[in-house]
Amino acid sequence: MITLTLLHPTSTQPIQSWTFDTTTTISIGRSTDNEVVLYSAVVSRHHLEIRYEDSHWQVVSLGTNGTYINGELISQKQAIDGMIIRLASSGPTIQIHLSPEALSLQRQFTPINQSRSASSTQHKKSSVEDIITNESSHD
Repeated sequence: MITLTLLHPTSTQPIQSWTFDTTTTISIGRSTDNEVVLYSAVVSRHHLEIRYEDSHWQVVSLGTNGTYINGELISQKQAIDGMIIRLASSGPTIQIHLSPEALSLQRQFTPINQSRSASSTQHKKSSVEDIITNESSHD
């Protein structure tokens, strides 16, 4: 199991999480055909994919504005538990959590074409701008 957590833009507070049990490719971007949809002007329609390949998860950047890990622009990098990725240099941040069973049972994931199910702790799509606007209106 892999869990992706959208973090608040100015802190490490979790805003929304998505948990994937049986998929081997997770697409992230602005387009509604992604598993994780983020409405932010700096996020590409198909910004990145997290793929299960060769017994581990890979973060693969597809977006025009790039994907960053620890301030470094990446094209592809192996995912590790707790890793934080930033979409574009000033875009939303997502933390990757690999569950202990995912680490030990990764070889049992189903092929991409057989199952693409995801469960989300929140089912609505995220707008980073809406979250910032709503938070500042409550201050």
